[in-house]
Amino acid sequence: MQPRNMSMSGVVDLAAVKAAGEARQKAEQTRAESAREGGGGAVSPSSLVSDVDEASFERDVLQRSAEVPVVIDFWAPGADTSQQLGPLLERLAVEANGRFVLARVDVSTNPMLTQQFAIQAIPAVFAVVAGQALPLFQGVASEQQIRETLGQLIQVAEERFGLTGITVDPNAAPEGGPAEQAEAPAGPYDALLEAAVQALDANDFAGAAQAYKNVLADDPGNTEATLGLAQAELLARVQNLDPQQVRKDAAENPADVTAQIAAADLDLVGGHVEDAFGRLVETVRRTVGDDRNAARVRLLELFEVIGADDPRVASARTALARVLF
Repeated sequence: MQPRNMSMSGVVDLAAVKAAGEARQKAEQTRAESAREGGGGAVSPSSLVSDVDEASFERDVLQRSAEVPVVIDFWAPGADTSQQLGPLLERLAVEANGRFVLARVDVSTNPMLTQQFAIQAIPAVFAVVAGQALPLFQGVASEQQIRETLGQLIQVAEERFGLTGITVDPNAAPEGGPAEQAEAPAGPYDALLEAAVQALDANDFAGAAQAYKNVLADDPGNTEATLGLAQAELLARVQNLDPQQVRKDAAENPADVTAQIAAADLDLVGGHVEDAFGRLVETVRRTVGDDRNAARVRLLELFEVIGADDPRVASARTALARVLF
């Protein structure tokens, strides 16, 4: 089973996911694999537009952006501008015939993605090309401006990243249709992991954490549950914080470990990974005893959220070792 949790190590710093050269190589590999499998990898027109959430973001945006530019429409129910822009973008995606695909993100149910992309106004439109985030426009724009912007996106994707799009076949079966292969049998923990994802979507972070703990009780090495638990506990901690007050307390009381830990949590949720790690390393450096241990433990917990393979974690681990030893 593939992880359904959002990969924060990929989302927090999209620009560092892949270099242009790697993206071009990946695109070429994808086309070659498709040819070897006996087809052009054609998709149905209905596959050009999809609704994406935090659980499916890595698969439907990050991974897919290695073969085709993904335009993200951040929208909100009831917002007139969203209702006007959404159908236009869907029409343009179909007209583009596979040169880009459209992912729609409801900001009211995906707060982490909203924070990580620093959405200030609705609608907001971004693109992800080979794992790299590109802001397109925010707020109201004319159809001509949108067409010009999308045209530039397609040109950049092809010239810099070698992404020429995907093949669209009107006769291809939609995803989930008869032509799609049957899903693999459910794994032993799929029900619990799905329950955790649903709890996260409902902002029931305590329920999500418990579901992940239930998996880890039987399978301590389950990476999806480990990552999910770290994320759920982080979101639960910041849920009721007043960001302005937390940052004020941290700035005015640099020796207050509790204030620094809370600020580090907010830093991470806001996408400021290096700031969060640096704040806690510095707190460890200037403290002793229980205070030092509390800062150290929280730093290790934040490492779990980002993932051990992230270079920022490796750098912070080195910095932590220097101040400890």
